[in-house]
Amino acid sequence: MTISTEQFDVCDLAAPGVRELTPYQPGKPIEELEREYGLSDVIKLASNENPLGPSPDALTAIRDNLAELSRYPDGNGFILKQALCNHFDLDAAQITLGNGSNDVLELIARAFVTPDNEVVFSQHAFAVYPLVTRAIGARAVVTPARAGGHDLEAILGAITDRTRLVFIANPNNPTGTWLTRAALQAFLEQVPPHVLVVLDEAYYEYAADPATGIADYPDGLQWLATFPNLIVTRTFSKAYGLAGLRIGYAVSHPEVADYLNRVRQPFNVNHLALAAVSAALTDTAHLQRGIALNVRGLQQYYQAFDQRGLDYFPSAGNFVTVRVGPAAEINEQLLRRGIIVRPVANYDLPEHLRISIGSEKENRRCIDALDEILQAGE
Repeated sequence: MTISTEQFDVCDLAAPGVRELTPYQPGKPIEELEREYGLSDVIKLASNENPLGPSPDALTAIRDNLAELSRYPDGNGFILKQALCNHFDLDAAQITLGNGSNDVLELIARAFVTPDNEVVFSQHAFAVYPLVTRAIGARAVVTPARAGGHDLEAILGAITDRTRLVFIANPNNPTGTWLTRAALQAFLEQVPPHVLVVLDEAYYEYAADPATGIADYPDGLQWLATFPNLIVTRTFSKAYGLAGLRIGYAVSHPEVADYLNRVRQPFNVNHLALAAVSAALTDTAHLQRGIALNVRGLQQYYQAFDQRGLDYFPSAGNFVTVRVGPAAEINEQLLRRGIIVRPVANYDLPEHLRISIGSEKENRRCIDALDEILQAGE
């Protein structure tokens, strides 16, 4: 059968919410920049990756499990769930594993939100929140930010009978701002029981460590017994240096986890990821080295920005977002110098760049390049 193009438009087949979306734009890969500009010695400070890389124990676990790649992974992730239970004093029934924490965020929306519902999140919040909301046809309610971060009063004021989900990133990406224990607990106490609160703690390990010097930063897991409508999500892509394996998890009330696992795809976490994370959880020395490197890197940028009079958001993550003026132009000039950072105009921050913390040498190269570019523009 021949179908006339005048009668058929594939765009008409797409779900209404999907038609409005633009694809998520990840940080530019090093290989892509090398191809585009004929460069070598490129550094990537765009995707909040750990410059130390994975734990040696995780790499050993990967090598030890290569021979098992012909078999499907454990679809229930038993060994990893037990490792998480031992590490955080959890019950396995509370845990949902995901192909990165992005996967878990989507599972939550698919399991609990319909096109008749609303999802509330803050301005400048993680780009995946509007993506998963609009993809299922729900209404996104965006509240104004306060000092680059979440305004909890505004979020509470936006909740209605139609609200089913609230996303809160702590620390927030891309600004690095954070909420204190007291502020978050007071917020959770006021959220109606028909609303699920997703506390996205992708950068938890950096913010919670005493070396970071952040006072009163909360551990969302402590509230799970008190608030059955709370879901805490975390990832192994950041502090654990396993972004390439794509693995994250959610911890929630067991009944919430049950529904999440009903919509979770079979074998959504691969065999090597399960093995690597189980090993990485016990290598606390490697984790601490990465956190210490991050603390030094943040101070390196803060000092440089303070000396140059550049405004930035103090960060509880492994990145810092700085106001540079014509950010798109400056980003292009950095790319031509072999330095990949992240413009954040899509987060309503058109004059800012988000810079991931790299090694001391990489940080210095980025600071020197910014100096050169900004001085030339004066």
